[in-house]
Amino acid sequence: MEDTPLTAIRRSLALPVGDNAVFDGWNDAAVVSAATALGIDPAVARLAFPKKPADMIAAYVAGVDDALLAAVPPETLATLRVPARIRMLLLTRLDIMSPAREAVRRALAILAQPQNIPAAARLGWHSADLMWRAAGDTATDFNHYSKRAILSSIYAATLLVWIDDDSEGQADTAAFLDRRLAGVARFEKAKANWAGSSERRPSIARFVGRLRYPPS
Repeated sequence: MEDTPLTAIRRSLALPVGDNAVFDGWNDAAVVSAATALGIDPAVARLAFPKKPADMIAAYVAGVDDALLAAVPPETLATLRVPARIRMLLLTRLDIMSPAREAVRRALAILAQPQNIPAAARLGWHSADLMWRAAGDTATDFNHYSKRAILSSIYAATLLVWIDDDSEGQADTAAFLDRRLAGVARFEKAKANWAGSSERRPSIARFVGRLRYPPS
């Protein structure tokens, strides 16, 4: 479905509102500032953009999603292994948000409020799902959910490092992310080795047999 005029305006405002929220906060002033810079009637912008801070943040995250898919097209990811695809998507996402880093800090505080925790969980899950789909994941079984839960956790932890990262080129964030991804890779390898070894799999028959015929 094509965007309605108001939806198109909201999408065009999403990232600029985040950038202006650095100075104005997540409120109407950020919307007006963004609209003025883009030549959009502030009254129309107010109509198009959400008014509650949590909803404004959700619109901003949707704008980041759009920008991420545009910045990292499938043909770019196709040459990489899956872990490298996830790494590129995460770091590119953070780069897109860099102009609004202080606003993202405020956004995390807003989303941590009790009434906003369910919305925060949905946003994290949706972002993880979008990145996995962009990376080419087509799993529909339990792995579909476990992959997204793990990536949501990694993304949330990396965000907390990123908002306070003053290292050159945000190298500390990249190093932290690499350690988390490496840890997941080791876990997945160990899990695969366990599942692939019939000798290590739990066996009810073998267990019962040992009860009946204990080793001498």
